Amino acid sequence: MTKTHRTSVRSAAAFIRTRGLVLAAAGLALSACQTGPALQSIALDQAQGSSENLSSLTAAVNANPSNPETYNVRGIAYGRSGDNDRAIKDFSTAIQLDPNFYQAYANRALVLRQMNKNVEAVADYNRALQINPKYDTAYIGRGNIYRVANRNREALADFQRAIDLNTTDPRAYHNRGLLYQLDGQHRQAIEDFSTAISMDANAPEPYSGRAVSYLALNNVDDAADDINRAILLDGKRAEFWANQGLVLEARGDKAKAYRSFAHAAQLDPNYQPAKDGVARTRGSAGS
Repeated sequence: MTKTHRTSVRSAAAFIRTRGLVLAAAGLALSACQTGPALQSIALDQAQGSSENLSSLTAAVNANPSNPETYNVRGIAYGRSGDNDRAIKDFSTAIQLDPNFYQAYANRALVLRQMNKNVEAVADYNRALQINPKYDTAYIGRGNIYRVANRNREALADFQRAIDLNTTDPRAYHNRGLLYQLDGQHRQAIEDFSTAISMDANAPEPYSGRAVSYLALNNVDDAADDINRAILLDGKRAEFWANQGLVLEARGDKAKAYRSFAHAAQLDPNYQPAKDGVARTRGSAGS
């Protein structure tokens, strides 16, 4: 079931065939020191959240209003379009029609998390796991909430449980790697980031995370390769540019480091590691 959230769906009929479709989650944002919050976010697929597709899904709902699957997939589309209230309503209707629809609980939990309603989100993940204790997606989602709340032992237990279930979701390894990193276990973190990369080589976050751990082990060359790769995959993330600044600073190239930190601060003026980096390297700006 968990792989189906990556399926590209072109029509309402294709959506409805997949009961286990869940809201895809992007990787987690990294701070230069790996201490900042890292939130799941709905991966926007314009085709799935488009008004045309929503119209098709609404027609499917109207044609069979007692089918919970149609509400679940329309809820996913609403979530991807950013209409959280309608997404919540559809997932709730799906659950009313089928109280054992654990995927709908997990989908609703992810949207609740997007709305910073973490208590309600955890309750939904708990309910999904009561129904299906082997649902790796729910362990990963709940683990992320625990990790952001600094409940690291509980987060680690959830990520470990997903991994023990042989999850194919790279977020379990990536997020466990972040916890290892926070604990100073950088070699274990690198192993987990590498596993996440092997599962999805196009996700930038594990490259950035691995770069930080390489840098902590004074492996500056590999750190540079990884952070450059992260920026190539997504050049709009302030934390990636700040991490590049750290790598350049470690190399002694403070002028280039300043430019990276400054770019990070331009992307996110409130990003503290970028502001700190600018302050440290400002005197080298003209070098």
